Amino acid sequence: MNYAEQLSEYAAAASSADVAAEVARIRSLAARNENRDVWAACLGAIDLTTLSVTDSDRWVTEFAGRAARFAIDFPHLPSPASVCVYPAFVDVAGLALGASRIAITSVAGGFPSSQTFIEVKMLEAAMAVESGADEVDVVISVGELLDGEYDRMVGTLSLLREEVGEETVLKVIVESGALREPETIRRASLLAMMAGVDFVKTSTGKIDVAATPEAAVVMCTAIRDYYERTGRMVGFKAAGGVRTPQDASLYYTIVEEILGAEWLSPAFFRIGASGLANNLLTAIEGREISYF
Repeated sequence: MNYAEQLSEYAAAASSADVAAEVARIRSLAARNENRDVWAACLGAIDLTTLSVTDSDRWVTEFAGRAARFAIDFPHLPSPASVCVYPAFVDVAGLALGASRIAITSVAGGFPSSQTFIEVKMLEAAMAVESGADEVDVVISVGELLDGEYDRMVGTLSLLREEVGEETVLKVIVESGALREPETIRRASLLAMMAGVDFVKTSTGKIDVAATPEAAVVMCTAIRDYYERTGRMVGFKAAGGVRTPQDASLYYTIVEEILGAEWLSPAFFRIGASGLANNLLTAIEGREISYF
């Protein structure tokens, strides 16, 4: 399929200046969402993440166990949407979560660089699902995108879509910090959606530039335009560097302003984070909390 031709059916991205102006506009509105109700909603949208070189069975068991106990210790608040781990720890996380309704997210597909054989990407994604992952996060091939190899890039994502199955939530990371320009971020987002993914996600958190409000505005605009053309809702996930309640409120407001209230459930809005959960808890409860 000629994906360059499909991209040409969409308007170009806004200029960097126009994106900055939109961010400024939305930032001016975000104060309305700096409150306990919105922070609780953001807490329920978190993919609680541990993706460290020091991860181990013991650590993941403790980490996921705390998430599972959260509903008991804080029954008045929503639990995080998922626990996100490397594929080798999916079964460990599943045992620790037990009967909890918290989903298990696994990164896969050669995360964080996507620089491996397609067969390895497919096998890793399939094994993650077989081990119990409910959701899988993969990265586009940034090099293929930048070289204009759109058919190849989308073809890989389509294979991964088939490999994990329609019942598994597939999130695709565009690594917006490496793309930088609005038009490149927009193309990456649209191409990922054309491959049938459920979410587009900003970042791996493994390079120097992670989630930014500017990238979020471009990506949410692409989601809106794709929805208007196809009628299919695709979710947005901000990940990497989202640490404060004010950060969370800003991304919440971006989604609210560009996509609308129907996108503000965990089915279509996620935040990939670790420290943010404690900071939200502290803001909501009005006292210092270090739970996760």
